[in-house]
Amino acid sequence: MASRRLFGVRTPSMFRDGTPDYTLIVCFFLILGFGLVVLSSASSVVSFDKFRSPYFYSIHQLLFGFLPGLLCFYLASRIDYHIWERFSALFLTISIALLLLVFIPGLGFESGGAKRWVHFGGFVFQPSEVVKLTFLLYLAAWLTKKGETHSRNRSYTFLPFLILVGTIALLVILQPDMGTMGVIALISSAMYFLAGAPIRHLAAIAAGGVAFFFLLLKAAPYRMERFTIFLNPQSDPLGSGYHINQALLAIGSGGLFGRGFGLSRQKYNYLPEVVGDSIFAIIAEELGFLIAVALIATFMFFVIRALRVGARAPDQFGFLVAVGIACWFLFQSFINIAAMLSLLPLTGIPLPFISYGGSALMVGMTAVGILVNISRQGKTEKHS
Repeated sequence: MASRRLFGVRTPSMFRDGTPDYTLIVCFFLILGFGLVVLSSASSVVSFDKFRSPYFYSIHQLLFGFLPGLLCFYLASRIDYHIWERFSALFLTISIALLLLVFIPGLGFESGGAKRWVHFGGFVFQPSEVVKLTFLLYLAAWLTKKGETHSRNRSYTFLPFLILVGTIALLVILQPDMGTMGVIALISSAMYFLAGAPIRHLAAIAAGGVAFFFLLLKAAPYRMERFTIFLNPQSDPLGSGYHINQALLAIGSGGLFGRGFGLSRQKYNYLPEVVGDSIFAIIAEELGFLIAVALIATFMFFVIRALRVGARAPDQFGFLVAVGIACWFLFQSFINIAAMLSLLPLTGIPLPFISYGGSALMVGMTAVGILVNISRQGKTEKHS
């Protein structure tokens, strides 16, 4: 196999010309295109109220999310994914540094009592979105290396795994961002399990996670209030339960076929966060139950296809990266939609590729590009 040098590191051929999984690509761009269209409708009212233009959010998403994301997607799909394994230690450093940036005066940007953003050079981005990918790549490389070293005794990896994930989770929860912390913890646990972790380790992680969850609820009254409202949304319909009640009203009023594209009533300043974590409720209201179910089915098909890429990956690192990315989008979309349906407490988690957020979209497109590159190097070149 041909080899080249990149940044002084000898690597396999940097660019891959194998056949990618075109079904995965088409499915991804269907979701992406749908997201850009529905965002233009969901954001029209709030965009006009804030910026005197109904297209501000959709144009901003296009210019600062989709277009740079498209470039990142292309590059990631062409660059040999093995290069990311060689820079895994750098990715851990980047992950920690990015999460610390939000606490630096002058760089950290606060909104709604949370410090989750960095303002730099006129741009605002959310470091935790980048960390989902950088930490995933590091964890895949680390688990691959530990698996080769301690293939007969996985106990050697248990405590270091807890320290790694715990460090990242702590930095995220300090922002505070409980939803993102939960997603990162779930992705990490799934990758640890698929890397061959014993069941007793997973049981210990699950028990510790539940205990930590209730500790976080006790530590912050607003979290306990959200949990209480989740158990009984009607207890305070004009206060703490307002958000979820308005979301359920939007979903319920859409019926089978919806009110019609652009005809949502809830986006007229009734439903909070219509461009963020509440966008699924607007989709159900305008386009109806059938389109909402079709969107969920498309997400599921995309995840299944991503898992298929992992199953055909030529090595353990590729397998763990692919299934980690698949679990990322599975968990995040499930948590978002389940929260809008009052099946889970509200967490503020955006819907992948649909909700507004340039940094989230760009990073997500980069992750899919890596998936495509793994599919190029799969054990079989034929993709149905």
